[in-house]
Amino acid sequence: MPMIPRDRSPESSIALLRDPYGFIPERCRRHGSDLFEARLFLRRTICMTGREAAALFYDPDRFIRRGAPPGRVQKTLFGRGGVQGLDGEAHRHRKAMFMSLMTPGRIADLAGRTGDEWRRASRRWASRGRVVLYDEASEVLTRAVCAWAGLPLDESEVPKRTRELTALFDQGSLVGPGHWWARVNRKRANAWAGGIIDRVRAGRLDPPESSAAHIIARHRDPGGALLGRHEAAVELLNVLRPTVAIAVYVTFAALALHRHPGCRARLRAGEAGHDEWFVQEVRRFYPFFPAVAARVRHDFEWKGYRFPGGRLVMLDLHGTDHDARLWDDPEEFRPDRFRGREVGPFELIPQGGGDHFRDHRCAGEWITIELTKVAVDLLARRITYRVPGQDLQIERSRLPALPRSRFVIEEAREAG
Repeated sequence: MPMIPRDRSPESSIALLRDPYGFIPERCRRHGSDLFEARLFLRRTICMTGREAAALFYDPDRFIRRGAPPGRVQKTLFGRGGVQGLDGEAHRHRKAMFMSLMTPGRIADLAGRTGDEWRRASRRWASRGRVVLYDEASEVLTRAVCAWAGLPLDESEVPKRTRELTALFDQGSLVGPGHWWARVNRKRANAWAGGIIDRVRAGRLDPPESSAAHIIARHRDPGGALLGRHEAAVELLNVLRPTVAIAVYVTFAALALHRHPGCRARLRAGEAGHDEWFVQEVRRFYPFFPAVAARVRHDFEWKGYRFPGGRLVMLDLHGTDHDARLWDDPEEFRPDRFRGREVGPFELIPQGGGDHFRDHRCAGEWITIELTKVAVDLLARRITYRVPGQDLQIERSRLPALPRSRFVIEEAREAG
């Protein structure tokens, strides 16, 4: 039986933190293998990349999620007790709750609300001169998703909730003060969301029956019991947080429009299908989240390699989206690669792979695509603006990666 190649360092955590998006794919190339083993945060970990590895990783008979995400991620990004840490029937039942929110009508409603918020925001930009797009996108998305989810926000409350929701994904995986700030905001956000759940259950707040606040507050586990207050709050935030995180893709979409003016011209011309191809290429090309983790359910062999029960495994997301075996010229930004292409469930995986209903693929992936298209429509067709000199280098050592300047625009006006 062949041995899984091993990283030469006795502890590779620092290397991972320095280059979270390149750590797995670069070492796989170095070893000439789709997998290798490393010690990460004192745990022996199998790291994998590629379509075949993704198909293996999402086999529920071989992997479980319980106990896999690092504690710092659970305490900030996901929250304890959420759907990301469930397996088997418990996961399928909880996931069905989220998927009930993802009907075409509900997604169209959220897209419409988001478009309205973008138009209101862009009108304010005319009097402000210069704005940071990432910050603006975070607020626009907070306003839209809270209204859509049935959560009332006073105008004075918007900046606070935007900061809290953004901190969960923007700083939660950092080391140092940023992580602790994210932990503080997780507690604040849990308390706020828990209060919403209490008000819905007590009848003091009556959101629409199709809203996330109503559905999550009334959801029952497979045994028929209501979710605990904490778990319900975490799941409500698991609707809000990833929607606000679409601000990352909006920022990268603006960067792509700036660097590839031909795409802007095609979008303005209304070329059929190009908005979809453009957004998919933004998701494939730019770094979002580098990897996901699971644990081996029980001993098994794959391609002659032994996977021992309990072993931590990390699947490379960004590297798979840049795998030259799947994507021609993967380091080039080319939306036309999606023209007429049927993308498999384990090929384009910036938000996970597999089946939306059965696997741990992000329930909000369709929302991500639609809301990014709404923002692209504004940036390419509805307004004009100037991109001043700034530092657009992507900070790939942070999670999520972003341009250093967060993309500044000025002199924004409605397009004539």
